[in-house]
Amino acid sequence: MRTLMGRTFLTGDFWGGLAAMLVALPAAVAFGVTIYAAIAPSYAALGALAGLIGATVIGLVASLLGGTDRLISAPCAPAAAVLSAFAIGLVSDGVPAGNIILLLLMLGILAGLFQTLFGFIGIGRLIRYIPYPVVSGYLTGVGLIIVGSQIAKLLGTPAGTTWYHSLISPWLWDWQAVAIGAATIITMLVAPRLTRKVPGTILGIAAGAATYFTLATQNPALFETIGNPLVIGPLGASGDGYFASITARWHEIGELRLAQVGALMGSALTLAVLLSIDTLKTCVVLDQMTRSQHNSNRELLAQGVANISACSVGGIPGAGTMGATLVNLSSGATTRASGVIEGLSALVFALLLSNFIAWIPVAALAGILIAVGIRMIDREPLRFIQSPATVFDFAVVVAVIVVALTIGLIAASAVGVGLSILLFLREQIGGTVVRHKLYVNQMSSNWHRPEAETRVLEQKGDQAVIFELQGSLFFGTTQQLYGQLDTEIKTRQFIILDLKRVQSVDVTAAHMLSQVRDVLAERSAMLLLSNVRENLPNGRNLREFLEQTGVTEKHDTVRLFDELDSAIEWVEDRLLGEAETASPLQETPLELAEMELFKVRKDETLADLEARLDKVTYPAGATVYSRGEQGNAIYLIRRGSVKIFAPLGAGRTRHIATFGRGDFFGGLAFLDGRPRGNDAITASETEFFVLSREQLEVLSEEHKRLVITLLTAISRSLALRLRHADTEIAMLHEY
Repeated sequence: MRTLMGRTFLTGDFWGGLAAMLVALPAAVAFGVTIYAAIAPSYAALGALAGLIGATVIGLVASLLGGTDRLISAPCAPAAAVLSAFAIGLVSDGVPAGNIILLLLMLGILAGLFQTLFGFIGIGRLIRYIPYPVVSGYLTGVGLIIVGSQIAKLLGTPAGTTWYHSLISPWLWDWQAVAIGAATIITMLVAPRLTRKVPGTILGIAAGAATYFTLATQNPALFETIGNPLVIGPLGASGDGYFASITARWHEIGELRLAQVGALMGSALTLAVLLSIDTLKTCVVLDQMTRSQHNSNRELLAQGVANISACSVGGIPGAGTMGATLVNLSSGATTRASGVIEGLSALVFALLLSNFIAWIPVAALAGILIAVGIRMIDREPLRFIQSPATVFDFAVVVAVIVVALTIGLIAASAVGVGLSILLFLREQIGGTVVRHKLYVNQMSSNWHRPEAETRVLEQKGDQAVIFELQGSLFFGTTQQLYGQLDTEIKTRQFIILDLKRVQSVDVTAAHMLSQVRDVLAERSAMLLLSNVRENLPNGRNLREFLEQTGVTEKHDTVRLFDELDSAIEWVEDRLLGEAETASPLQETPLELAEMELFKVRKDETLADLEARLDKVTYPAGATVYSRGEQGNAIYLIRRGSVKIFAPLGAGRTRHIATFGRGDFFGGLAFLDGRPRGNDAITASETEFFVLSREQLEVLSEEHKRLVITLLTAISRSLALRLRHADTEIAMLHEY
């Protein structure tokens, strides 16, 4: 079975790699021609060979070193756009052609080094977080640049003619080139509707070549490759040809000026970011389709080494490509071996078909690249116009495209990221940082107070206000928050700020908190901060940050709490005048007559009841009962306290209630006889009166009125608790 599966994988990888090569190789040749033809039309053949070398080396190295199964890496459109624009700029500056070739190779190597650095320092994951409008505008800009760079070749206008001048000057068109390019584009558009077994790129080239040779029957001069502007021409890859010229170029590196080399850094960084985004975007799509998980940093390291290797031997850089990868996947590939097979098959085809490649029409390659460029144009942002909420995001896309076409790709990325940051700040400032605003008489702590204390808190609870905050507290939201706090600061005795849902806090917000603290201190009021965590989502230690910024330096006016419930409980104690509560060990155990449930009972009756009770003591942290146990007893607390924890699933629990001296718990299961629904754990050393169901039945035969009164009192207390809980739930829903 293992052998059979191995053969299946190998077969799928073989056919997948072969099919991917048929997509990647023609595009690589076209990209190479685009880049080198920008130097001069005579360099088109050199560019075709550079594309072949890039497809071979990148396909092999990236697949061997990378960790993403089925990913196909090859020369790509962003590389063609950046490098051709770079070459055009050098030509306009009068740089010799030989130096331009060397600078192109150095640019690719530097971009590979940047990619390697990205992977090494672990920022591979960060590149994926570039805003979508920036990526969309960037890809559309690159697509339009590709289309614009190919219009002159498609129409066969003289070298140096701009795309717009080519379009408005039909008298400059070479109608043979137009016919070849049109046949290529039409075939590529129609082919997917007819068959998916043969890639549309191959069929497009075949249609363009067939049109060319059909025209050649009417014009014998077209049967020559040398000096023929309609075809790529001889590659010059043997003897003293291409490799000898590249070696000579590297020997000329000392002739380059330092300024020329320094000027490469910005373009190299831009190219590295583009290639990284292209690769990681393909990896993310591949993960979604195969339910896998790629390693971003490892992939960037592999892509960087592959681009360094390819450019060192005269190729052009590339990235993980979407089209070839999807063809590889749909053809049955399962492992990285398919990428190796793609690289090897590209080498074999280049060696066997080099003579045929010389006959590929330039207009056919232009048609292919125009189709590729059009497919890169992202139409999804057109939906953004339909809603006022997204119209500004559409403006970012348009701005990136305009800057990319008029100034350059580096400026486009800077403008896009800058505008996205402004939109982010606008969204943050526009939203509210106050999630809930409640008073302590609307949201009590988990400590279950006696009925008399509850009535006191209902009257005095509005002296303390609770603000549940959310989002980021920074310079953009500080004034908004202070405006909502202002009226409460002047009248309330306690201000509780819950920071549980706060994502970040900056120095401006910390300064505002210090101002709130000082204003409260003038009235002897207090600022309480709850859920002050040591690790915010941005990695900052909030507790330490508040200390460093001076917010917590005045301990008599500021207190920090780990949980909101602890802060509310602390305030309740102050409102009840219980600031100096005795410790559990110093508490005097209550007798039955002192408990709320039995204050109106006769002594002799209570004596009979006490005879039926068990007196037990649990140490701190002991489990009184666990979820699922049979509820056959009720617990009356003489001294100490008990916390109740409800299950949340996945082994997690949440503290939902605390019962103290004079209270009882376990009443629901005691009444209905069902298993316990939560866990009860002592918060301190605790003494109980325990009444079992068996003893209750015995007692009911002797003191029926006592039992009825006891059950009525228990039911009434439970009803009050539920009523209070319903009120709090209603208040939370209101907000």
